[in-house]
Amino acid sequence: MKTAVVTGGASGIGLGIAERLRADGLHVATLDLNPSADDDFAYRADVSDPEQIAAALTDVRAKLGPVTVLVNAAGMEKYRRFQNLSFEEWKQIIDVNLHGVFHMVQAVLPDMMSAEWGRVVNISSSSTHSGQPFMSAYVAAKSGLNGLTKSLALELGPHGITVNAVPPGFIDTPMLRRSEGKGLLGGTVEEHIQRTPVRRVGTPADIAAACSFLISEDAGYITGQILGVNGGRNT
Repeated sequence: MKTAVVTGGASGIGLGIAERLRADGLHVATLDLNPSADDDFAYRADVSDPEQIAAALTDVRAKLGPVTVLVNAAGMEKYRRFQNLSFEEWKQIIDVNLHGVFHMVQAVLPDMMSAEWGRVVNISSSSTHSGQPFMSAYVAAKSGLNGLTKSLALELGPHGITVNAVPPGFIDTPMLRRSEGKGLLGGTVEEHIQRTPVRRVGTPADIAAACSFLISEDAGYITGQILGVNGGRNT
């Protein structure tokens, strides 16, 4: 049985992915700043801190075995007018959304190289297609993640490792609802639904289904791809 690690796996999209991969028959461990108390393999770790990652993965390997599936779903957003954005805030967003993926991939890569098989799925953002006002740091980080995905796919493909990205569209998560409550979405969720071709908001299960496929053996010939799951909002 393969072992997967899902970052940001305690809530929202990350939780949906973790639940789907368990249903698919994988051992799943989650890393999150606020891990679930109901999950025996939930670890508190800041993905921007390599030492915290290493400590968590040491225990994961001891209990579940080598890690050959990684889903990078941990993320942090910040709405701020660019001229009011401090460099410290900028760095924090980059650290979590981009540097965190760097640290995670480097941490699990030895397991994948040894197995000559691996799957990495990076949760990007549909904002990389269109941009998003007041989210310059977040969009920059996620755009960098798309580029990293393509480069790693070329580098790691010869070792049996695929690397793909899934940029979610408008997904119903606690983070989305908090943003709606603060008036940061440019309209209500219902108003956005009316601007979405499939006329519904996405769910974490929609993203999890895409991840499940990209991790499967059926997707072994797919790498370096940016698979948008957005209800047609970005094509």
